[in-house]
Amino acid sequence: MTRWTGSWLSGPRAALEPGADAGDRPEQSYPGERLGLVKEGPGSVAGTGVRALALLIDAVLAGLVAGLFTAPELPRNWSLLAWFVITAVAVSFFGFTPGMKVLGIRVARLGENPMVGPLRAVPRTLLVALIIPAVIWDADRRGLHDKLFGTVVVRTR
Repeated sequence: MTRWTGSWLSGPRAALEPGADAGDRPEQSYPGERLGLVKEGPGSVAGTGVRALALLIDAVLAGLVAGLFTAPELPRNWSLLAWFVITAVAVSFFGFTPGMKVLGIRVARLGENPMVGPLRAVPRTLLVALIIPAVIWDADRRGLHDKLFGTVVVRTR
């Protein structure tokens, strides 16, 4: 394979001539640097592990809530509805779900107003439910759902 075509294993920068610039922003040294966030501590980008654990806590909570209304049968798909309502309402008005609160993370809007609001939280929650947009993220650890609605998950402690 010639140098000008690069290799799909090397990524898109492989096709560039040595010393050429891809025309994008410079590399960042930590997630969230381009967004103006701090490197560590409160206000820094939350890790993917803590986000996944918060989602698991919320899923278990939703199953328990749905189980209260469907007992003695299993909640089945009602737990998805309970998760959706818990997540959409909590993120809309508080910026965090119960699982996020326990683990010290929250969803924040980029810009002046940190409140997410229902117009962003409801479709954002729908995309999280689809899973695929939430697991495709960039160097700032923002999933497609976060990029689309101008949000980021940050640490609170």
